[in-house]
Amino acid sequence: MGRKKKSKIEFRYYRMPEDIPFLALLGEKWVQYYGRDVDYLHFHNYLEIGYCYSGTGTLVLGEENYRFTGNQFSVILKNYPHTTDSDSDTVSKWEYLFIDVDMILEQFYRGGGINRKENISYRINSQAFFKSAEEKPKMAEMIRNIMDVIREKQEFYLEEAKAGIAELLFNIAREKKGTGLVEKLPVKEAAPIIQSLDYIAIHYMEQIKIEDLAGYCHISQSHFRRIFSEYMGMSPVDYINLVRIRAACGYLKRTDAYISDIANKCGFTTFSTFSRNFKQITGVSPNEWRKRPENYEQQLLKFRIHSEKGW
Repeated sequence: MGRKKKSKIEFRYYRMPEDIPFLALLGEKWVQYYGRDVDYLHFHNYLEIGYCYSGTGTLVLGEENYRFTGNQFSVILKNYPHTTDSDSDTVSKWEYLFIDVDMILEQFYRGGGINRKENISYRINSQAFFKSAEEKPKMAEMIRNIMDVIREKQEFYLEEAKAGIAELLFNIAREKKGTGLVEKLPVKEAAPIIQSLDYIAIHYMEQIKIEDLAGYCHISQSHFRRIFSEYMGMSPVDYINLVRIRAACGYLKRTDAYISDIANKCGFTTFSTFSRNFKQITGVSPNEWRKRPENYEQQLLKFRIHSEKGW
């Protein structure tokens, strides 16, 4: 069994390539000893698909430990605490896909069907899988095929990969709750934090009060502040500002909108507050960042010890 995980939890987030709804981590880099010097869980900002080709060890999903060998795969929800530990003195081969579910589904429901899209998205994001290829041969083959398409990069591979991922997501949505599925709510103490992260991701451009977040999670404001800071390594206000500044960086990079309009669009009521927070997080002014964003993104990605750029 894997080592007992400490209460610390780490947020590893990924940046998708421009206009591409997936990120693939493939190749020899992922043949390694997993879990070295790591005794805490982490979570991501996108749905994670992992395929284990070989090796042995323990996959930790929330409070549950699962033994992995070869030809098994995991479907892990965004914001779901987990980690992978190889057995001592062994290496394991995994490959990963991170998927922007909403962007994939958007292509099917641009002209309407919002309720259906939301229902499918909810079903995908309410269950986690850990299965063997023997149990789910069709789904395992889909995952391997998608990874091969991305790996080989033949003509039209992006379109082919998107189509394959869409088919995979619809298959995940059809799965029923039951054996082999892990419910969405993770470690008991982390559940309110996961709920609040989802809320902040949707409402960051609005005025968010900590008391409202606590009420949304059905806990007291003082308890919410304490456990949020413990798990995230920063206060709720600092995290909200981080999300807003990340969004602002995207607007600065992709548009020529006035900086004051971007500040307002990202939830800052005054330009001075936006400028102060932007410089505190990135180390430069919004105008400087816009001129040379490639020089400053790493500072943003490495903000605070518990918020790290994904592998």
